[in-house]
Amino acid sequence: MSAGAKAQVRDFMAGFTIETTPGAAAKIADYREHLRPGATVAVTFLPGSDYADTVAVARRLRAEGFEPAPHIAARSITDEAALRDFLARLRAEAGVTHAVVLAGAVDQALGPYDSSMAVLESGLLDEFGITTIGVAGHPEGSPDISDEALAAALQFKNNLAARSGADFYLVTQFVFDAAPVIAWERAVRAAGNRLPVHVGIPGLATLKTLISHARACGIGPSMRFLTRQTRNVARLVKVSAPDKLVLDLARHGKADAECGIVKAHIYPLGGLRRSAEWAYALSDGAFTAAGDVLTPDTAVD
Repeated sequence: MSAGAKAQVRDFMAGFTIETTPGAAAKIADYREHLRPGATVAVTFLPGSDYADTVAVARRLRAEGFEPAPHIAARSITDEAALRDFLARLRAEAGVTHAVVLAGAVDQALGPYDSSMAVLESGLLDEFGITTIGVAGHPEGSPDISDEALAAALQFKNNLAARSGADFYLVTQFVFDAAPVIAWERAVRAAGNRLPVHVGIPGLATLKTLISHARACGIGPSMRFLTRQTRNVARLVKVSAPDKLVLDLARHGKADAECGIVKAHIYPLGGLRRSAEWAYALSDGAFTAAGDVLTPDTAVD
């Protein structure tokens, strides 16, 4: 790999963000064993859970020296009082200024917020000092929302960002193939999107684990990238890294000066430790390359 190509990978992975769940947090003795000081860590608010769990993890991350970016799952919030309490606790207990606002994977809204747009329009994020806001981008569409509705929502988010004092960005669900993401980014850019894109990258995991998560999350066209690999049964239990995905996105980002894809967001589907080690090796440039395989200088098991 040329020095230029290596720099492309390093630049794309620099400042990557990573995700955790309250369930995963319960199994992690100390995030400082895996992440470097100041890392931005998104904290999920999953269907059927209590937002207090998200607050608790955000508070812990702040205490351990990280930047928590909690999810605000609109459809799981029962009323305005609950949203106010959620935001107030995030601010007071964890010093949160960065949040990811999503509709949430709930079929029927539990309260008045039926979409991320309803939360964004409430004005409460500004009231409670949220100055960086991630919103969903859908490069492979959504099983629950029409393409027309997705386009309208993206236009709304751009319009809101233009008149807001907050910094907005798009964060995508994890994908396995760069082609659909690149095509989507070009299409939404042509339609007027000006929000930077953080692409969801699946962490190191077995093919079996990746397929399981992909099916549960309704991953679309790039799922074919995974299913083609199941023809080799031995690969089902072998840990794989999304090397080609990162290479393709990094190369495209440098080749297209107007590209809005700027950063990686890691979903550590196979565990935080190995995904973080791999991501840091790439962001440090501490790897070698052969074809589409990136090998960290220190082995990741």
